[in-house]
Amino acid sequence: MPEAEPGYPQAILDLLGTGRDRPVFEHGPRTVTADELADLVGRISAGLREAGIGPGDGVAVVLGVSPEAFAAIVAVQVVGARLAGVRPGLTPGQLRHLLSHQIAAVLVDPSTATPQLRSAAAGRPLLAVGPVDGVPELTTSRAYPPVPAGRPQDVGRVIYTSGSTGNPKGCLQTYAALGAAWAPHPDRWPPAIRDLAANLDRYLVFGSLSSQVMLEYGILTLAAGGTMVIAEPPRGTEPFFPAAIVRHRATASVITVPRLAKLVASQRAAPVDLGTLRALLVSGSPLHPARLAEALSVLGPVVYHGYGQTETGMISMLTPAEPTAAPATLASVGRPPTAVEVQVRDGNSRPVPTGVAGELFVRTPAQASGYWADPAETAEVFVDGWVRTRDLARLDADGYLHLLGRARDVVIVNADLQYAGPIERVLASHPDVAEAYVVAAPDEETGEAVHAFVVPAPDRRPDPDVLRALVRERLGAASSPRHVTFIAEVPVTTAGKPDKRRLLADRRPALP
Repeated sequence: MPEAEPGYPQAILDLLGTGRDRPVFEHGPRTVTADELADLVGRISAGLREAGIGPGDGVAVVLGVSPEAFAAIVAVQVVGARLAGVRPGLTPGQLRHLLSHQIAAVLVDPSTATPQLRSAAAGRPLLAVGPVDGVPELTTSRAYPPVPAGRPQDVGRVIYTSGSTGNPKGCLQTYAALGAAWAPHPDRWPPAIRDLAANLDRYLVFGSLSSQVMLEYGILTLAAGGTMVIAEPPRGTEPFFPAAIVRHRATASVITVPRLAKLVASQRAAPVDLGTLRALLVSGSPLHPARLAEALSVLGPVVYHGYGQTETGMISMLTPAEPTAAPATLASVGRPPTAVEVQVRDGNSRPVPTGVAGELFVRTPAQASGYWADPAETAEVFVDGWVRTRDLARLDADGYLHLLGRARDVVIVNADLQYAGPIERVLASHPDVAEAYVVAAPDEETGEAVHAFVVPAPDRRPDPDVLRALVRERLGAASSPRHVTFIAEVPVTTAGKPDKRRLLADRRPALP
């Protein structure tokens, strides 16, 4: 019987093993080579084993952005433990909730070992990556050649959702699913990813490596022969973008839709030289085709529009070249690659013909298998091997995927469902509008009414009545906003996504 191949993360270890003295991380004046990063992985994995951490144990990773943090993530999976990445910005209650998920140890570093974290850990062992008072340091262990110990059926990673509707949900990804991922395997790259990978010479890393997108494209950078460049915090009041791109000579980065809108506005008002930039991966929320066209016009052919979910990983991606070849593709999120199966289904879960709208179901090689300790939600979303995205979508005749809104993001007007997505797209199509977000507002006459929050385009003052008439003409009177509030910017979650729940909750100040 043939011997089984080493499991995940052997592919990452192989990339480090062949990299030798190639720079893989840059942090200010510090450069870390592939050999040095491999040594860190060996030391931290040895330290974890000495601390009694092994297959099946839960390890919460609460770390800043550093080469040590990347090495620690790989090391946790070398020993076969269950990696639980904790994003910054969680409330104390959310943090305690995450750390209650059968966590055997919490990894910290000098930037995260705060009194608040120690309190939330509630006696769980702390292990340090770097010097932290009173905490055992893993990087001082003697390095041994790392040998992956993960078992295919075990959960190798818990990816948490943003928590915008309460406590974050933990999506469970097995070691088998991690091993099926495309990022560390150039022979598995879909065409759009191969196109993107060619631009990852200097990939700007910031925020948190617990971010699924930030980490996956960091691994892609490693496989593509590039360098992960750690962005320093902004200086004073300067915006993160474009300053970080210029300062670090970045060729690529990840950006959210609200940040992209600010970058485009900044480049219109006071352009700076972004000559090094070749790829901006937009993720987290849909990008209106008019805003994508504007970004491509102002920034050049650098915008990659990605679509995926925490539960699935990447589903599709639109490259900058595609709208140039076929302008109609601006309204899409690209074509799903062959490794990703997609079905658009009606309300009875039956596939619909091409061009007809319905709910999107997908299957991806590395998709999650369920939610932590939530069998009811698992049964609703993970159906017969498919993931129910709860997104409304359609596939066109050329195989391009068009998103139409969230199946649950509705306003119930006189007992009729009005989907927020189409209303937002109509509002955002007006030249005076930069961004538009629709929520349900209580209404004495109709039960609920459409409340639109609109970010005006630079130096524009949209007319609420014109916007209402535009929606009425395109979608009907019930979809027309009863209320239109102009705001300077949309609130965002800790993951950088628009936080529509807070729009009504915090009564965000309107623009005069």
